[in-house]
Amino acid sequence: MSTHRQRMEACLAGKTTDRPPVALWRHFPVDDQRPEKLAAATLQWQKTYDWDFVKVTPASSFCVRDWGAEDEWRGDSEGTRAYTKRVVFSLEDWAQLSVLETDSPQLAAQLKCLALLRGELGPDIPLIQTVFSPLSQAKNLAGGADLLAHLRMRPEWVGRGLEIILESTRRFIRAARAAGLIDGIFYAVQHAQAHLLTKDEFIEFGRSYDLQVLESARMLWLNVLHAHGENIYFNHLADYPTHVLNWHDRDTPPSLAEALPRTRTVVCGGLRRETMVYGSAEEVRAEALDAIQQTGGQRLVLGTGCVVPVIAPHGNLLAARMSVEK
Repeated sequence: MSTHRQRMEACLAGKTTDRPPVALWRHFPVDDQRPEKLAAATLQWQKTYDWDFVKVTPASSFCVRDWGAEDEWRGDSEGTRAYTKRVVFSLEDWAQLSVLETDSPQLAAQLKCLALLRGELGPDIPLIQTVFSPLSQAKNLAGGADLLAHLRMRPEWVGRGLEIILESTRRFIRAARAAGLIDGIFYAVQHAQAHLLTKDEFIEFGRSYDLQVLESARMLWLNVLHAHGENIYFNHLADYPTHVLNWHDRDTPPSLAEALPRTRTVVCGGLRRETMVYGSAEEVRAEALDAIQQTGGQRLVLGTGCVVPVIAPHGNLLAARMSVEK
């Protein structure tokens, strides 16, 4: 297998590969405020570690700033930014949102970043764009507590906002796909957690919208579902029409071995983020070996359950990358 694309395609097809694919991704704070700088930082990350696919990680605000949200960098170890201005305060505000066109400043900037990356990476290194679920975007517009309160007080009002967010998201995906900029999306679901929503609430306000978003990405060949957090509704995610399923497998059930018979997708995980930051290279390699043994090296992309913290040492990142070579 001479290219990363060939390795990923074989893995998705359930074929034996020369080695398990491996990919890690991280935020690039400050650099993520300009498309040229985010592209340059992402390219350097790939040049240094040679991952099997490149996941583009803009600030989560890239998809909500054109509605007026604001955020700032405060030094979080994950590389995420803190929201300083919300957009939705009252129930009526949900209906005031308007569908974003792809020439809106922030969405256009992200498409420019993708074009720069595609031009440098070429066709043999898969490129996927982070896309946040409508519920996740709604959380960033209103704040987590207010979103949940609004959902339970007047769900039909929030539903109006989710429809607008849905259409804006679908248009962005279609634009990136039509321009040939991406091989797939990294679809981030943050509310499939029992301590946030009941199962029925997630099905109504999460899953139903997620499936409509993913329909826009159906023609792409490398779509990754990321289920964020703990105590996730795994069985209601396992049949999503994506190619790879990523979750915090070291921190919340199921394990990689338990998940394989419960989904037809490739699983992505095996490395604990805390190990990547605080552990030794030997501990990183041990977790990688355990992940390979759990899965028999089949239908596995070695990775972490979420973004690698920006403080993870180079030696541990290198250990993760090299662990699949032996």
